[in-house]
Amino acid sequence: MIFLLDTEFNGFGGELISIALVPLEKDYPPFYEALVCESPTEWVAQNVLPVLQTNPVARKVLTDRICEYLDDGDDITLVADWPEDIAHAAALLSYKGKRHIFKQRIRFELIDGTGFDCSKESEVPHNAYYDALALREFFEKQIARS
Repeated sequence: MIFLLDTEFNGFGGELISIALVPLEKDYPPFYEALVCESPTEWVAQNVLPVLQTNPVARKVLTDRICEYLDDGDDITLVADWPEDIAHAAALLSYKGKRHIFKQRIRFELIDGTGFDCSKESEVPHNAYYDALALREFFEKQIARS
């Protein structure tokens, strides 16, 4: 299964705020969760937090939920257009030094996002779920061209 991945984080190099996994298969449910952001940058406070559209959970809860979600998949690839998205997603697969044992392999793929601008193509810019939906559309067009 292929999932398009997007995250929001507290400035470049900052802590994870939200994560979305949108499956390429449109009949499979998406994943979207958020964490509390205690000291947001000014930009994040103005552009990300107002559009979260979900209640933040504790990091352990988020880790448990994403691991459970991914365990339901088969031969998983998480596709992102930004390296920090992959770093944040990979970091969620463990909590305090304990890693979840998955039933299958999970791969990460970084694609060339040239021409993709989520602030223009997303229905709700800077919301990881809507940005991942926009990324899925971009990815589908890239697949169709190749």
